[in-house]
Amino acid sequence: EMRKTVGSQLLKGDKWSALAISEPFAGSDVAALRCTAEKSPDGKHYIVNGIKKWITEGMYSDYFVTAVRTGKTGTPKDLSMLLVERGPGLDTKQIKTTYSTCCGTAMVIMKDVKVPVENLMGKEGRGFLQVMYNFNHERWLIATNLIGQARAAVSDTFMWARQRKIFG
Repeated sequence: EMRKTVGSQLLKGDKWSALAISEPFAGSDVAALRCTAEKSPDGKHYIVNGIKKWITEGMYSDYFVTAVRTGKTGTPKDLSMLLVERGPGLDTKQIKTTYSTCCGTAMVIMKDVKVPVENLMGKEGRGFLQVMYNFNHERWLIATNLIGQARAAVSDTFMWARQRKIFG
C-alpha cells in the first residue's frame, strides 16, 4: 500500500523525502542511535521520540525514512526503519552549514509522533542491516564520484598549463 501511495507521490515530485539516520549524540554510529519507537497500547501505532540531526532536505521533506530503536536490549538488533510522515509532534529546524542553506539541512525533533505500524519498512529488528547495506552503496558512489571529479580537475589543469604562455 505504501508503495502505491507514497511511492507514487515521491516519483511524481508531489512530495519530498529525507533519510533520517544521524543523531546529535551518535552521529552516523548507527548502533548507538537513541531515537525510540514504542508500540501504542492498541498495537496500531509506533510512538516515536527522538532527535535526528544533519538531515539533508529535512526542511522540505514530507516523509522521513527514519532509523529507530524498537527493542530494549541495547544492541543493533533493536533497530528498525519507519516511514515517518511530517505531522503533529514532528518539528524541523534549519541548521546553518558551511556549504549552503539551500539543501535544507535540518534538525528533526520528534515528540510522541504517531506512526501507523504499516509504515514499518522491512521487518522489525532489521534496520541496522538495512542502513549498513545502504551506507555501503552510498560510500562507493561518493568515492567514485570524487575520483571522477579529481580526474577532471587534473585534466583541466594540464590542458590550461599546456596552452598558457608565461615569461615572454
